[in-house]
Amino acid sequence: MADGFDRAGAVVIRTHAPPVLRRLRLRVRAKPLPLPPAWYGATKARVAALMHVNGRGGEMTVATGRGMAPATVRIRAAVVALLPCSYALAQEPPAATLPTVESVATSPLPAGGVPRDRIAGNPRSFSAADLAREGRPDLVDTLVRLSAGVTVNDTQGNPFAPDVSYRGFTASPLVGTPQGLAVYQNGVRINEAFGDTVNWDLIPANAIRSVDLIGSNPVFGLNAIGGALALRMKTGFDSPGARVDVSGGSFGRAAMGLEYGKQVGDVAAYLAVEGLSEDGWRNASPSRLRRLYGDIGARGERATLNLSIGAGSNALGGNGPAPVQLLAADRRHVFTYPDRTYNRMVTLQARGTYELAEAWSLEANAYVRSFRQRTLNADIAEAEGCDDLAGLLCTDAGQPLRTTGGGTIGADLLDGAPAGAVNRTATNTLGTGGAAQIVSTEPLLGRPARVVFGASYDHASTDFSGSTEFGSVTADRTVAGSGLFLDTPGSGIQPVQLRTTTAAWGVFGTGTWEVTPRLAATLGGRFNTAQVQLRDRIGTALDGDHRFSRFNPQAGLTFRVLDRVTAYAGYAEANRAPTPAELACADPLRPCTLGAFFLSDPALKQVVSRTVEAGLRGTLPPAWLGGRTTWNLGLFRTGLTDDILLVQSPIQGRGYFQNSGDTRRQGIEAGLGWRDERLALALDYALIDATFQTAQRLPSPNNPFADADGAIPVQRGDRVPGIPRQRLRFDAEWRATETWRIGGAVIVNGSQYLRGDEANLLKPVAAYATVNLRTSIQIAPGVEAYGLVRNLLDQKSSSFGTLYNLETASALNLGLTDPRTLTPNLPRAFYAGMRFAF
Repeated sequence: MADGFDRAGAVVIRTHAPPVLRRLRLRVRAKPLPLPPAWYGATKARVAALMHVNGRGGEMTVATGRGMAPATVRIRAAVVALLPCSYALAQEPPAATLPTVESVATSPLPAGGVPRDRIAGNPRSFSAADLAREGRPDLVDTLVRLSAGVTVNDTQGNPFAPDVSYRGFTASPLVGTPQGLAVYQNGVRINEAFGDTVNWDLIPANAIRSVDLIGSNPVFGLNAIGGALALRMKTGFDSPGARVDVSGGSFGRAAMGLEYGKQVGDVAAYLAVEGLSEDGWRNASPSRLRRLYGDIGARGERATLNLSIGAGSNALGGNGPAPVQLLAADRRHVFTYPDRTYNRMVTLQARGTYELAEAWSLEANAYVRSFRQRTLNADIAEAEGCDDLAGLLCTDAGQPLRTTGGGTIGADLLDGAPAGAVNRTATNTLGTGGAAQIVSTEPLLGRPARVVFGASYDHASTDFSGSTEFGSVTADRTVAGSGLFLDTPGSGIQPVQLRTTTAAWGVFGTGTWEVTPRLAATLGGRFNTAQVQLRDRIGTALDGDHRFSRFNPQAGLTFRVLDRVTAYAGYAEANRAPTPAELACADPLRPCTLGAFFLSDPALKQVVSRTVEAGLRGTLPPAWLGGRTTWNLGLFRTGLTDDILLVQSPIQGRGYFQNSGDTRRQGIEAGLGWRDERLALALDYALIDATFQTAQRLPSPNNPFADADGAIPVQRGDRVPGIPRQRLRFDAEWRATETWRIGGAVIVNGSQYLRGDEANLLKPVAAYATVNLRTSIQIAPGVEAYGLVRNLLDQKSSSFGTLYNLETASALNLGLTDPRTLTPNLPRAFYAGMRFAF
């Protein structure tokens, strides 16, 4: 049956939303109105977003078209029980007699969703409109702007490759960063297999339909020890029409985004393309992004099928932290360069749903993902004239530097210049896998319930290679290669060729049962098994086989204390298996270049997290403050057993991974929001107390307080570096006229200790505040102009810090006496753009 009225006078809307409900029937209280065809497409997402998944149905008011009176419609209870609530509301939602109920992902596959009021935690959800609020759609900026619990460390000095942390757990593109968040795109895990890294630059932001940020949840599998990020992408069914976004601004930025969606009957297609280039505000830091996402889908009476492709080809310039004394002279300075990363990715995915029965549905996906990365990093080399072999260069230990051909390197090659090194890596990964789940909305003991059972499998093969080219440091601190590649056994400076194979299985289940109209209970868990195989392609030092298994439980309760107040409490466990990169770089006697070279294979233990959280959330009666007021207050504590840290080696630029006992992240999350027809205000605060819980001596040879062995004493209660303890954000937006909006945000980040100062002995990276302004105006129907000012007050601040070797750096004759290095934040920047919708 097509969209329209049935013989009984009910409005019929065909929907593609899983679980597979083919017809949505709405009873119009008056006689059937002559609704225009465009009404149905515009109303589908609104209706789905306003559904109250409680099995009782209800009424709502929907617009019937320009110049026509609204129609009050009644929603059948049976329909309500089957529909998910994953659609984002339009910017101008219709009035409704039912409360808006937002659904939050409870499993990786997109069909999984439970009303927020039944979630025993403090999840956050964002729509496509949220991502584009400041102009060009940006996922990371949205997470930072709209969630106080999310922080960004600009570790590499590149805005497209940040470390993103939630509750003190990180998703980073750097192999050397311990990972603690799982990221899913349409149900496919996009943490790269080799190091569980997340390449934010490869995610097509303009193709994202919705985002859920969830706390620790075992159902999301490996690496969800701190939480998970679930991205749902657009399709031609939910995003029809054409959209063009053109923008530009400071530091040579130029960007364009194109989208087009089209539905013809039961088939729809969607395509999104993004391109961006900029020079970067620091020296020698240009970047280029090219991204694509496409989807074609079909639907029948009981089933849906979608095929999608994602691709990216990016070049990122990131020169990382620089000595504080260099930055004091000019914040654009970098230490040594070039430092470039090249990412290429292609992902093919098939996903489908099938309605097994009235209250049962099946969803499944399968994927193939190819990821290629090339890195080039320049550094100072620890090389000096040999004491016993005149005319040759040796390591600090007195060992002659040797090349891959077995030769030595003469000191005259440097011609008086400092020694340098150009490190190169190549990573080629091919991943395949899939997942399936069965969803039941069958009532339990006469009360609404939602139960999910599923399984997943992910397999990946990676070929990794790394090499070091000997060179010299020029006057502007560029490292010029000599064409000679180093192979000095026993020094940690050797070429590497490694093949790894990973296989991860998971079986999961979770259920939420409305015990009473006020009380809901959640129970679930997942069994994970991960196998990691390493094969050295040059020798045998890296060979190894590892297996990790664990069952992680989950439980939670929500209770509606008052009509507008809900209390929640939850417990969850999760685990993270050591990655191939960590397993291949865990020997203190054979350290590796950070994120690059791997020389041995000692065992590491898996990391286990145990999270407890509780809180309150609710709304205030409109009569109190006018408009709509929301608030939340929560506490959380996550304890980690056998946490994995990357610690520094005495060899410049090298380190190794080790289990470092127990750590803990605990804190407070509080928020207050208010909005009416013209003004929206939001205030959020997060306290994140991340501490070591095991006293130990950690290697940190570049720390001036290190002992004779190059170690520092870490005490129980010392703060984990790189995690700001407090964060506050305030956001406001005023609709000055029907077409003009003005907004701004103030984001305050607390201080954090430098990486390498785990004992908290040095001055921390200072706290800072950033003020951003934004505006947009609708010039004509479908035409909008926007502008953005970042760091309005031009604050001179930094978001990351670490330590470097002063003795090695002395070869540059820069007079450096402070071992601290910082990554400076973006100075004041201006951006503007135009959006067109057809």
